[in-house]
Amino acid sequence: MLTVDFDRLGLRPGDRVLDMGCGAGRHAFEMYKRGADVIAFDQDADELATVREWFTAMRDAGEVPAGAEADVKEGDALSLPFADGEFDRVVAAEVLEHIHADVEAIKELVRVVRPGGTLAISVPRWLPEVVNWKLSDDYHNAEGGHIRIYTAQELVDKVTKAGRPNDGTPGDAMVFTGRDHAHGLHTPYWWIKCAVGVANDDHPLAKAYHKLLVWEIMENPKVLQYAGKVLDPLIGKSMVLYFRKPDAA
Repeated sequence: MLTVDFDRLGLRPGDRVLDMGCGAGRHAFEMYKRGADVIAFDQDADELATVREWFTAMRDAGEVPAGAEADVKEGDALSLPFADGEFDRVVAAEVLEHIHADVEAIKELVRVVRPGGTLAISVPRWLPEVVNWKLSDDYHNAEGGHIRIYTAQELVDKVTKAGRPNDGTPGDAMVFTGRDHAHGLHTPYWWIKCAVGVANDDHPLAKAYHKLLVWEIMENPKVLQYAGKVLDPLIGKSMVLYFRKPDAA
């Protein structure tokens, strides 16, 4: 279940890419399959151990192009252990809404993008997220849960200002290139969960809708593909913003 459009990101075989806050590795795996040199980065050592195992299994099964590389790295989003401009592409999917010092994390993301490189950031979309928060305190008060709701303008503003020197000159300021919305079919599921109890997986309506999402993920039938295309721009649960760092002068 991918959120980022890698064609829009400009991903090419041989690109060095960072999946910051990779979690279970869904985006890292897709970039590896596309022939990239992938670093899956997270602070959860157990998640990273599983991601590493899957990287090995993918390579052994011949699922990745010759020359593609993949590794994991544990660390803190506020102090990425990478050189300035080290990556051609950087992805941060569903991460920033969990981080208190989000501006510092964004500065680090921008720092490690090379001149001419691209960045994709996804966060929960404003309207679906507001409804979730209104329906349930448990949804966002859980440990490690969502601590803020972004508007598109707020996040664009934070990212485009992140690379500027303190004197306000343009510097390496990121250029906003567009946005998408994804996972429209998932929004009603979370509205249901928040209404009946986020931990109430046995509620009949929640169980029935969950089966629908499993069908989407496992089979991706045409009818749900069409439904997703209709719902994504209306109530897509995730907002994806794309940026480019200007080429060096």
